[in-house]
Amino acid sequence: MKKSTTQQKGSPPLFKNQLLEKFTHTHIAYPLLIFYGGGLGLLAYGGVMMGISVINLLVTFTLGLLLFTFVEYWAHRKVYHMIEDKPWKARFTYTFHGVHHDHPKDKSRLAMPPVVSVLIIALLFGLFRLLIGDYAYGFLAGFIAGYATYLFVHYIVHAWRPPQNVFKLLWVHHAIHHYKDNTVAFGVSSPIWDVIFGTMPRKKRT
Repeated sequence: MKKSTTQQKGSPPLFKNQLLEKFTHTHIAYPLLIFYGGGLGLLAYGGVMMGISVINLLVTFTLGLLLFTFVEYWAHRKVYHMIEDKPWKARFTYTFHGVHHDHPKDKSRLAMPPVVSVLIIALLFGLFRLLIGDYAYGFLAGFIAGYATYLFVHYIVHAWRPPQNVFKLLWVHHAIHHYKDNTVAFGVSSPIWDVIFGTMPRKKRT
């Protein structure tokens, strides 16, 4: 994806179909409630109704959270910033990410629509339940809590001024990716994988 030369607040329509276009916009509060609430619900159901131990839930929650940080990094670097050597790739990266780089201040396009969010939770739960059985309750809770945290940090970066707390480090990290060099700083909720794979901004490397 090419580096944007114009970064504006509003963003153009992505689809001619009004229904599809409507689904590309959502208020950040809805997915945060869905994913944080869904994570708490999974933990509560797993512990109370399924009798899963607290230790089990804590360990699997942590593993799910860690996996999300890697998925976030990998998808951002390898999918949303893939080499655009074919027209469909250019269209894909612009629709799902390039428009955000061109219009980073559009608050309505910082998260997936609620309908898509709920569908993804259901699909992931079915997949994890099939693969790891009852461990899916804690694991998916951690995974979607990681996504909600990513959304929250992402929203802070694009909607607020630099906060004077721990979030400032993440604010600066992601701002470098957007406004200085989009070939580094792919981690949003955590820079851990940027450190591991050598994609930290140059000043941070030194």
